[in-house]
Amino acid sequence: MRSDWSALGIAVGHATDAPGGTGLTVIRGVDAPLRAAVAVLGRATGTREIGALAPDHVAARTDAILLTGGSAYGLDAASGIMRWMEERGRGYGVPGGVVPIVPAAVIFDLSPCGSFTARPNAEMAYDACDRALPNFVEEGSVGAGTGATVGKGLGIEYAMKGGVGCWTEQVGALEIGALAVVNALGDVRDECGRIVAGARKMDGTYLDVAATLRGIPAGGPAHLTTPNTTLAVVAMNATFSRTELAQVAKAAGAALARRITPASTSHDGDIVFAICPLNSAPSPSLLHVEVLAEHVLGVAIERSVRMSRTLGGIPGLGGEVLS
Repeated sequence: MRSDWSALGIAVGHATDAPGGTGLTVIRGVDAPLRAAVAVLGRATGTREIGALAPDHVAARTDAILLTGGSAYGLDAASGIMRWMEERGRGYGVPGGVVPIVPAAVIFDLSPCGSFTARPNAEMAYDACDRALPNFVEEGSVGAGTGATVGKGLGIEYAMKGGVGCWTEQVGALEIGALAVVNALGDVRDECGRIVAGARKMDGTYLDVAATLRGIPAGGPAHLTTPNTTLAVVAMNATFSRTELAQVAKAAGAALARRITPASTSHDGDIVFAICPLNSAPSPSLLHVEVLAEHVLGVAIERSVRMSRTLGGIPGLGGEVLS
């Protein structure tokens, strides 16, 4: 099963508010902390505890990663994960107890598919952490991808649904997977470069955001854009240092440039996390993992739109309309 993360020692849980058009996704170790690093690719980011992922930070562990809707308001939901972890004694050890390390990043999903005032909260995050599973990751219009949309570079009226996509592959003893929450200004393309979801006309043909923006004369009117972000997590069962993981995250980010056009602009808050166990078997070639990370993330990005369903009047390729 391509959405099975059991071999990675990772559990994934979603909390979905379909009427509100928002949600969140928790990625945590099944029963142990993780090592994590990050690559920040866009300017319009909303984050929490990203500094704890720096190679020289004293906290060498990460207990969970939160991907959430609700823009900066959604960052408050991380406290629910911290409570879940603290109740189980999981976290960075300090005198008197533990402090869970929970980096978080947000997408802007206020209003397009639901309500501006609907935001993920701590209770949703606690429940998602509690219900997280290692052997099945639901895709499409769920979790942090509930209110995600793509192709917004020409206006929300031309957009289609984005969402959550994931993919894993095994090469010898190496298991590597990616989860993407795609809420992009640009169009999403397949491996051959064809647009599969994005800005489209009433007749269903695609406008091609990148080509249209390139054709605007210098000094011409700028298109109104809703804030956008693609968030991704690349996970592997091999152990690397945080410096090496940061390079994996950066290399995987090339998938955004190939599969989303345009990507990582001043209107995108694109972020890629990379995670691995603290201890495992000897690691394979870093170059090998970099190339595989880009590949699995590219597939996850495409699946994020292929699996997403219509919501709030914004059409999705998944076909089924959420109630």
